[in-house]
Amino acid sequence: MKALVTGGGGFLGRYIVEQLAGRGDEVTVFSRGAYPELAELGARVVRGDLQDADAVKSACAGMDAVFHVAAKAGVWGAWDDFYGVNVVGTQNVIAACQAHGVPKLINTSSPSVIFDGKPQEGVDEAYPYPAEYESPYPHTKAIAEQVVAAVHGPNLLTVSLRPHLIIGPRDNHLVPGLLARAKTGLLPQVGDGTNKVDLTDVEDAARAHLLAADALAPGSPVDGPAGRGRVYFISQGEPVTLWPWVRGLLRELGLPEPRVRLSLAAARAMGAALEKAHRALHRPGEPRLTRFLASELAQSHYYDISAARRDFGYAPQATMAEVKAKLVAWIKKQDADKRG
Repeated sequence: MKALVTGGGGFLGRYIVEQLAGRGDEVTVFSRGAYPELAELGARVVRGDLQDADAVKSACAGMDAVFHVAAKAGVWGAWDDFYGVNVVGTQNVIAACQAHGVPKLINTSSPSVIFDGKPQEGVDEAYPYPAEYESPYPHTKAIAEQVVAAVHGPNLLTVSLRPHLIIGPRDNHLVPGLLARAKTGLLPQVGDGTNKVDLTDVEDAARAHLLAADALAPGSPVDGPAGRGRVYFISQGEPVTLWPWVRGLLRELGLPEPRVRLSLAAARAMGAALEKAHRALHRPGEPRLTRFLASELAQSHYYDISAARRDFGYAPQATMAEVKAKLVAWIKKQDADKRG
């Protein structure tokens, strides 16, 4: 298979590239960076921007499948920045696939597209999109997911995967951000600490993309009706009680545990105030807390992955204990390497 991976130099994208190359597929990476380590794997690296329609179109030529992984993530930022990458970029990928007759598009989405601030406990793909969003990331990813689903048909088969809170070695976003806040003593526990949350091992998340791509064929369970490409939740299928899990991780790494506990109402009020200050003062970066983040930290959000198991044989290969042990070992090695 000739496969293009947008964002192939990123956290999840790189694992997808490695797994494709490892089984003998011909891989092209479309990304903003050079990534010589991927070239050493045999991948062709094409530098470009998702918002450059001509560059995306050129990269998609001759492909059997496109894995659209690249996105702008975060809990805060300018709407136009998120929209340009997540929506316009996705539209450019779709147009390029259609122009070159690429038969398969595998889109990386997120469960946050349906997060409405309420507990979500074992919900499946029938759960509706919310009427409003408190962050441009889930909002723009929801638009992109719907755009991908709407073009599904015999000439372009599409599927969107929703891996939840991906963690593992080489994570450069989720866990490092958590640890950085813990080190400064500015990580509060939000809520009563009983909320359960899904996490996803990065290798399993990548494996799910390959399984979905292989199963995506006319008449297959993954082939939805015209104009309704399917979506699937992906996780370890083993939700953790979030705050005991976080505290255990911090203890293993010798980092301070949260000392301050905030109710959800108090955290959302603080998040709203910090958002207002950031907006008024044009501060760079993200507020320490936002309303969206407060709700995610205090509410349960875990999902039913039985559709992925049934339709394309997804089965998590690692337990959460194994996922955590692998993550801790990698972090400790990184710290040791930094110390020389």
